Amino acid sequence: MENKSDMIFGVHPVLELIRSQKEIEKVFIQAGARTPELSEIAHHCRASQVPVQFVPVEKLNRLTRKNHQGVIAFICPIEYQSLEKVVPMVYEQGRDPFVLLLDRVTDVRNFGAIARTAYAAGVDAIVIPARGSALVNGDAMKTSAGALSLINVCRVENLKDAVDFLKASGLQIVGFTEKSRTSLWSADLTGPLCVVMGSEEDGINSMLITRLDQHLMIPMPGDIDSLNVSVATGIACFEVVRQRSC
Repeated sequence: MENKSDMIFGVHPVLELIRSQKEIEKVFIQAGARTPELSEIAHHCRASQVPVQFVPVEKLNRLTRKNHQGVIAFICPIEYQSLEKVVPMVYEQGRDPFVLLLDRVTDVRNFGAIARTAYAAGVDAIVIPARGSALVNGDAMKTSAGALSLINVCRVENLKDAVDFLKASGLQIVGFTEKSRTSLWSADLTGPLCVVMGSEEDGINSMLITRLDQHLMIPMPGDIDSLNVSVATGIACFEVVRQRSC
């Protein structure tokens, strides 16, 4: 859900926002609208690696009844960090990196709850894709109880490339899938580690599945065969905490 307090709309306000070099979460541009101003905004977004999405005018109208002029931007309340800087920094501090990678987790409240749990578990960075992820907005901040302001959040263009970088940096990549037969409790989660959690709808993307070092599952003796992604993430993160504490 988009928080209207995070929105800037109108051609000139959005252009000024982009030029200010503030963190921008996402820009929506009206699909099919062709004006020099909207083209300029799209160009600036691509040059600045700001996620831009072309949407029906009905979506923009649902977000605001005011004259949006075909464009709405969302201000990001946090400053994204570079994954390529965070991982070496953790090694330099004499610690094994602990990274959490979220593949298309789109529910804002799930994302906020995950961030809160991750920070409590000592996760060094949360990695999210530039497109197809929950907005980092006021609702996410509230649900995280402030954790999103404290933990490193790294937004990347391509999750596959991020995983390849983490593997090259010495991290073991483990992911949780319902099809796995290897229990979380039997896995070695010590050492440099990246935990991959999939989307609420269809789990981990097949492109990432092939890059996992371990495919794990959370044993569930009950009749329910799946867990909310924020709950599953909490179980996984604190199993890492348990093993690192032994």
